[in-house]
Amino acid sequence: MKGNEAIAHAAIRCGCDGYFGYPITPQSEVLETLAIEKPWETTGMVVLQAESELASINMVYGAGAAGKRAMTSSSSPGVALMQEGIAYMAGAEIPGLIVNVQRGGPGLGTIQPSQSDYFQATRGGGNGDYNVIVLAPASVQEMADFVDLAFELAFKYRNPAMILSDGVIGQMMEKLVLPPFKPRRSEEQIQAECPWATCGRKNGRQPNILTSLELDCAKMEQKNLHLQAKYQTIRETEVRFENINCEDAEYLIVAFGSAARIALKVVEMCRAEGIKAGLLRPSALWPFPSREIERMGRQVKGILSFEINAGQMLEDILLATNGRTPVAHYGRMGGVVPTPEEVIQALKDKLIK
Repeated sequence: MKGNEAIAHAAIRCGCDGYFGYPITPQSEVLETLAIEKPWETTGMVVLQAESELASINMVYGAGAAGKRAMTSSSSPGVALMQEGIAYMAGAEIPGLIVNVQRGGPGLGTIQPSQSDYFQATRGGGNGDYNVIVLAPASVQEMADFVDLAFELAFKYRNPAMILSDGVIGQMMEKLVLPPFKPRRSEEQIQAECPWATCGRKNGRQPNILTSLELDCAKMEQKNLHLQAKYQTIRETEVRFENINCEDAEYLIVAFGSAARIALKVVEMCRAEGIKAGLLRPSALWPFPSREIERMGRQVKGILSFEINAGQMLEDILLATNGRTPVAHYGRMGGVVPTPEEVIQALKDKLIK
């Protein structure tokens, strides 16, 4: 099935309580598949096409505040509209899942694939000092697997999580194994697992108030310090990456998502030419595998940041290597997907010479 369809099926199977979204190419199949499957008749999952992306993310905010597994999906311009709501969720420590199937920009751009939302996802596109946990699938299988993982991380850390995909992974079809059905939690289970959640006034009990607003500067600073401590824990414990042919590599390619699939072929073709290339694929973009890139940087002669954008991940690689290793970038923009031959030539021109 398509990657977008895999997202929908995985959401039903992993006990998602509610999906709130709005159609936009190239991710509309998520909502369309949910509409076809009618999970409200089987698992009780709510599926609602909201009136806008703004409404979608605020519905996720509300459901997440009640301890529910809630999600939305969109593509680049739509996720841009959600940034205020995502920042509010981060500030109020409300879990939720946002799926971004990227297309080329800036603005409305093109409906073709891109990876140019890297900054928006990993730096936080809203206001304030916050981070979103960002997973980057490179296959239809990972599109399915990362739904449950994203929810687990979101609730473990009470933080929004994002699956940052792109039009290639969302639209292409592959075989996959769908996750087993996980029953939706009862209200009693939610209250036991999420004592912080608000549930309205029940049995005379005052409900929890979940908000990102604090008018006392001293208290707001303490809240920010608490968030920063949480983010540091995530950086130390939730780094995810894959090393391929890196044991004897002299040149390292760092790529994620659909670019990593192209990079796999690049490594194979380079090896056939006698060029010892390896691939480091971050499957999580935040937290970023800085320490592993620093370690690999001491081993190789050069690092190529290959991404389908103008060089956004390049900045994180440069920070990790701190000038100790030659680093170059190759990418295409506007929805153009590079060929392996282009990447090999860039590696030769920029690093091997």
